[in-house]
Amino acid sequence: MFSDASEFLKSRIGKQVTDSPSPFMSWLKPVMVEVNEGSIVFEYTIRKEMTNPFGTLHGGVTAAIIDDAIGATLISYGEPYFYVSVNLAVDYLSSARKGDIIFAQTTIIKKGRQIVNAQCDIWNSDRSRLIAKGYTNLIKTEIKK
Repeated sequence: MFSDASEFLKSRIGKQVTDSPSPFMSWLKPVMVEVNEGSIVFEYTIRKEMTNPFGTLHGGVTAAIIDDAIGATLISYGEPYFYVSVNLAVDYLSSARKGDIIFAQTTIIKKGRQIVNAQCDIWNSDRSRLIAKGYTNLIKTEIKK
């Protein structure tokens, strides 16, 4: 089953996500950059509506990018169930502005039968500056994809 899910995700590399099961992810408009089982890299362009009054990436949007990117990563396992976040902790370390390109790189740290522990790092365009780091636990639902 992983190969089907993996092939589906890999067929999206280099393309903007517009048909996600998450309408919010479709609004974020990430580009799929890299896909591995338990890890995905997305590229985002910061748009005006993603910024706060200071013109920098809004913290809530940052948290949502982390949450959605990790959720999408679980697809790489090919399971038929959706997972939902139980908690989400975000460390905001630097800023990004309108027009900036950022990368979100996810890692599944531990995947149990019901609970998943994961993290997501958000980097600037050349991946030299860490913008934010998020950690979450997710639980498997009874809801099938």
